[in-house]
Amino acid sequence: MRKTTVLAILGLAIFLPWTAHAQGYNENRELPEGALGERIRELIDVVNSDDADRVRSFIEAACTPEFRDMAPMEEHLHVFADTYRGSSGLDFYGVREYEGDAPVQGTVVIVRNRLTEGWSAIVLEIEPQPPHRIARLGFGPARPPRDLVQSAAKLSDGEIVARLDAFVKRLAEADVFSGSVLLAKDGKVLYMAAHGLASKRFDAPNRIDTKFNLGSMNKMFTGVAIQQLVERGKLQLTDPISKYVSTDWLPREITDKIQVRHLLTHTSGLGSYFNETFIESSKLRFRELDDYKPLVQNETLAFEPGTDWRYSNTGMFLLGVVIESVTGGSYFDYVRENVYKPAGMQNSDCYDMDRPVKNLAIGYTREGGEWANNLYLHVVRGGPAGGGFSTVEDLLLFDRALRGHKLLSAEGTETVWSAKPELGSPDYGFGFSVGGGEGDRRVGHGGGFTGINSNLDMFLDSGYTAIVMSNYDEGAAPIREKMRELIAAAD
Repeated sequence: MRKTTVLAILGLAIFLPWTAHAQGYNENRELPEGALGERIRELIDVVNSDDADRVRSFIEAACTPEFRDMAPMEEHLHVFADTYRGSSGLDFYGVREYEGDAPVQGTVVIVRNRLTEGWSAIVLEIEPQPPHRIARLGFGPARPPRDLVQSAAKLSDGEIVARLDAFVKRLAEADVFSGSVLLAKDGKVLYMAAHGLASKRFDAPNRIDTKFNLGSMNKMFTGVAIQQLVERGKLQLTDPISKYVSTDWLPREITDKIQVRHLLTHTSGLGSYFNETFIESSKLRFRELDDYKPLVQNETLAFEPGTDWRYSNTGMFLLGVVIESVTGGSYFDYVRENVYKPAGMQNSDCYDMDRPVKNLAIGYTREGGEWANNLYLHVVRGGPAGGGFSTVEDLLLFDRALRGHKLLSAEGTETVWSAKPELGSPDYGFGFSVGGGEGDRRVGHGGGFTGINSNLDMFLDSGYTAIVMSNYDEGAAPIREKMRELIAAAD
């Protein structure tokens, strides 16, 4: 929770709309002249130094007091250190200038990651007047330069596997990846590998069948469960949630406005129950859905439902409440019997973390250069919005079950993984992220938290399935991007 909050404060969230859409741009391969170019050069040098004292001095001298005080100094140091550990250093490539309205405010600097050879962006704004201090700064992923993409050679499946294997091993050897990876085509496995430790305390290695935390990937299961109930005539997408969510969760003036489909698409206007109350509470308090009422009861609407988009863990969680109201049973039992079981997913569930679960990976994060686990930060049991566990093999079974229409009808399947622009959700369906374009559609979901990073990509047109699960912060992200890059180059 702490790291997620800090990254948002420092600006990582500004990249979400930018990376989701293709947009015309030009690139200048030279550093800008004057104060801006000097700040860019100095910033990259400080990141590459991996020196906490230099970072501290840089934040104090080269950044505005407002930016400096947005987070404790230790959190600034943490972000810079993580950037270095995940890259072994950054190399300047160019400054990207967008055609039309820029997707972000500030200067977009494209850098290359020395470890992964992937592309990242630094967005910064400096004061217009001397001493031209940095007023805003963010690190995030970037699209590869267009000329390099256009000149890339086509790859066979064998070449994709060889390059992926070498990449995964390089990251594992640098200890920036711990987890498992699976690549399949038309449901058949092309590549599987596992690296790192499921338990650093007991030196227990990760295996292909190790259970990793899904983070927000549970949202896909919740979306499928709701669509099943729609197909069975148990509810309608346009139902106000006041039919299913009682006033001890939220007042009627809120629930009367929100429809089921708003919860599914993050267009409800609700926020996240990962709030200060959650942070300051014992996680043992939150096991059944009803236990979360104190975290939800004070929520208000950021906008009128259906008029805007805001990622909402609370909204997706309340879909679990809807499922319990409609079925008269528990959310967990419903998903187990109606999603996991028909898909053949025997190693997936919302396990109780205070119970012994065989072959389950513990999440790890670095604090001040030392490893720490996430057991006292995360939920004791996952739920409708995230926090369950699965394996790469089980997620492939889920992919096969969806494509084979074992969980939903063909029409219902298309419904859940299609964007809903009419609701203000151009990149999200019913519990599924939606990317790519015509002939290159990609659906699935990712998940992240302290010590958690996983992703499922289903490439609907080419037939590929790319899965990566990690028990490190951002451990899956570079492999996710590498698999997307390799699949885009498939012959």
